Amino acid sequence: MSEATCTIRVCGRVQGVFYRGSTVDEASSLRLAGTVRNLPDGSVEVVATGPRERLERLIDWCRRGPPAAHVENVDVRWHAQPVRFASFATVR
Repeated sequence: MSEATCTIRVCGRVQGVFYRGSTVDEASSLRLAGTVRNLPDGSVEVVATGPRERLERLIDWCRRGPPAAHVENVDVRWHAQPVRFASFATVR
């Protein structure tokens, strides 16, 4: 199964609601690698690498997020080449 990488930008009430930590848990359970970080505009950015089917599952999860989140919009950009990560982690 070939690997792919996508960048997911999640807008709405997604900071201060354990979105990043929940994303790490979800991505790790899907055996994906990458990063998640808060952006200055209040959105969250996820960069994830793994099999496309698992990435699609993460994207679906990002549309909901953890219980306290209110997701308004999710933008996905697929990379031309996979980006290599050792694990999935929060970036500050």
